[in-house]
Amino acid sequence: MFEGKLYSSGVKVFDEDQAEQIHEEYYYGKFLDNGDLHLSPSEAMHLVDREEILIEKNGDELSRDELYDEFEAIDEEFGYKYPVYSDLRERGLIVKSGFKFGSHFRVYERGVNPYTDGKKQQSQHTKYVVHAVPENHTMSFQEMSRAVRLAQNIRASMLWGVVDSEEGVTYYEVEHTSL
Repeated sequence: MFEGKLYSSGVKVFDEDQAEQIHEEYYYGKFLDNGDLHLSPSEAMHLVDREEILIEKNGDELSRDELYDEFEAIDEEFGYKYPVYSDLRERGLIVKSGFKFGSHFRVYERGVNPYTDGKKQQSQHTKYVVHAVPENHTMSFQEMSRAVRLAQNIRASMLWGVVDSEEGVTYYEVEHTSL
């Protein structure tokens, strides 16, 4: 069982061997400059739900519900980001932050190593850029077009993961075409 500690922006794993295994074998987290592994709230919660990690705060182990509440306090979008993240992971996809693409997640197919250095083959590129939204979310056509164009610039498909009131996820893809 892995061990992590809750911090202001997520969870840190300090044990070097555990951090290496979580990152290199399961493709979770990002190494910080000091060598600690940082897990986003969605990554940490998914590992908790899979009973892979115990997380503590101030020396006390947090229950799943306590941790969920902590993550909602850290990230106001957590309630709809996490169901999308979890659904993608449970489908066997590799999910990383999509922040630099203006979305919540970038997604790789099964079997791809997202940490490959050098020139990547087409099959190693991000397959999807995914943005999670609640079912009552509205957006302008300009916002939608901007997201689609950003995804197409990296040869990915833009998906919106729409989360309903029961945390069910439906994906919608919008493509940009020219006439």
